[in-house]
Amino acid sequence: MEEGRLDAHTWSDALELYERLSTFVGVAPRAHDEWWLDVGAVMRLETRDPRGWESIDPYEGEEERREDPLFPWLETPSTPEDAERYLPRVRELPRSSVKSLVVLLGVLGLDVAKTWRWEERRPDMERRADVILSRFPDGTRFYTNLGWKGDRPDFYEQGTWGGYDPFSHYDCDAGLIAVNDDEVAVLWNFLST
Repeated sequence: MEEGRLDAHTWSDALELYERLSTFVGVAPRAHDEWWLDVGAVMRLETRDPRGWESIDPYEGEEERREDPLFPWLETPSTPEDAERYLPRVRELPRSSVKSLVVLLGVLGLDVAKTWRWEERRPDMERRADVILSRFPDGTRFYTNLGWKGDRPDFYEQGTWGGYDPFSHYDCDAGLIAVNDDEVAVLWNFLST
């Protein structure tokens, strides 16, 4: 396979970053001017990856989902008014900081300091994060519910220390939303503390 070529296989391999974690990954076509409506559709599982590639739903078939079709989300944006309410719950993240967040969402406990063999595992995790990010071209905007300090946050150093605005039933959740003219992606880690 050609180095750097993104296809269903390399995408699936990259998503192994989130194996054995409660991390949700969904991508949908951009169908609305108000991208929060597309984000809500991803959360509600109303759309599928426009390329037909793998998604991750850690709650598929679980009892919690059978009892509450939105689980683990508390609610999802479905109207323009919802979009107005949701926007203040996230901040736009500079692309230079996105890779550390994509990796952090694949770390048990969202804390690299507590990650077994972190320095040894880091290069492979970053390789997978680069593959995930390669799907989203320049001009893609990234948003997170995590707080941070400074102009270029490093989530390896700060983790969730900057605070977060939860979107789920869990004690802590951390996520990333990617938005461009063609696609919207939701990557979200749910952590019960």
